[in-house]
Amino acid sequence: MAVLAIDAGTTGVTALIVTEDGRIESRGYEEFPQHFPEPGWVEHNPEDIWQATLAACASALRGAGSPPSCVGITNQRETAVLWDRRTLAAPRRAVVWQDRRTAGICERLRAAGHEPRVSELTGLRLDPYFTATKLTWLAEHDPAAWAGVTSGRTALGTVDSYLVARLTAGARHVTDPSNASRTLLYGLASATWEPELCELFGVPESALPEIVPNHGPIGRTDPGAFLGLDLPVSGMAGDQQAALFGQTCFAPGEVKCTYGTGSFILVNTGGEIVRSDAGLLTTVAWQEPSGELTYALEGSIFVTGAAVQWLRDGLGVIGTAPESEAVARTVPDSGGVTFVPALTGLGAPHWNPEARGLITGITRGTTRAHLVRATLEAIAFEVRDVVEVMGGSVAGLKADGGASGNDLLMQLQADQLGVPVERPVVQETTALGAAFLAGLGSGVWGSAEELRATWRLDRRFEPGERDDAAYDRWRAAVALTKH
Repeated sequence: MAVLAIDAGTTGVTALIVTEDGRIESRGYEEFPQHFPEPGWVEHNPEDIWQATLAACASALRGAGSPPSCVGITNQRETAVLWDRRTLAAPRRAVVWQDRRTAGICERLRAAGHEPRVSELTGLRLDPYFTATKLTWLAEHDPAAWAGVTSGRTALGTVDSYLVARLTAGARHVTDPSNASRTLLYGLASATWEPELCELFGVPESALPEIVPNHGPIGRTDPGAFLGLDLPVSGMAGDQQAALFGQTCFAPGEVKCTYGTGSFILVNTGGEIVRSDAGLLTTVAWQEPSGELTYALEGSIFVTGAAVQWLRDGLGVIGTAPESEAVARTVPDSGGVTFVPALTGLGAPHWNPEARGLITGITRGTTRAHLVRATLEAIAFEVRDVVEVMGGSVAGLKADGGASGNDLLMQLQADQLGVPVERPVVQETTALGAAFLAGLGSGVWGSAEELRATWRLDRRFEPGERDDAAYDRWRAAVALTKH
């Protein structure tokens, strides 16, 4: 039996056919457009996400030896999507997790003294990153779209909810705790939508999806809507929690970092809600059908792989993202150049939405290779910033995501953390986690132990000499970006 995994990311949709032994039999990928209507604003057309999903899945299915037995979904989190319950058409573009337009709303709520209570209930903080303030902004600035929400005609959700609605032809309006816990509307202790928070952010609870466990019966695809397939949707999780699951970090204390558009470090804290006063977020990792919850601490870094994309698309100093490794290897270090890629503000552990990118240490001798190497170093430094405030020593780090294929970056990361970095054979562990959840939910796998047996090591990077002077320069540059 095989599983179809759909990974609806920030810039494109990946579809994988995953076999019982954890191999990827085939894959499909389709990009979709990004929209930047104003500085700091990021939007997606939901229909583009759906069409990319259909194209990616069709491509993966063409390469499969046999049809899949179930479907799993993982997704970019926190993005706010509206759609008509009957037609499934979106009345406006989605507001993406990277979008910073709600900084003023966050400041307004903070000034009114709401942040301590919001943090107590949600494990999060008031930041434009999360979904609820985006919904508040829509209510205040797009009355035509919001009228559908208040009338009950329009549904609210994150990308997972939207995809389930499209897959099931509107039959199901659901989300899971890993996505719900990123909205600022979900209570960690109550494990449900909090009326107090819905009132604070002005979100009608009736418009929100039903919260269901991360694996088990979630819905069923409609053949007329989804490529002629009639399959159970039996697994779902936000992308970073799915990657934690795909890396088989099932035990408390196990840590993974996904190197994608941003980088996200999660440590499994088991059944305990662990809170951080050092800029980390408390989040739900997953929920069993029994109702048992597993939690995680998360450090969310907004721009890492996106910084390499900026070198490629914004500056034209490299032709492809993988070229960054070869170019960076032509110099022994960054030549004193430090790049803080605060291109959409700073995430964990600094949380400064007004910060902007900064390059320091430029001389007449600076070359593009120094800038490229400084970009890779910045990613390693950003991850070290988060790991250092996680509390307690980290025994090792499991790495995944597109940039984990960069051997130089992985070595820099091991050096900076002072612990081994392990990269699995399957680096698309976000989609793999969705497959694992779906397979658990439909009987392809019977236990977490079976899943752990499928994890295979590609390469282990042992720590070498650590450049603390470069890290000190990094910390000084980060302080400058905040002003």
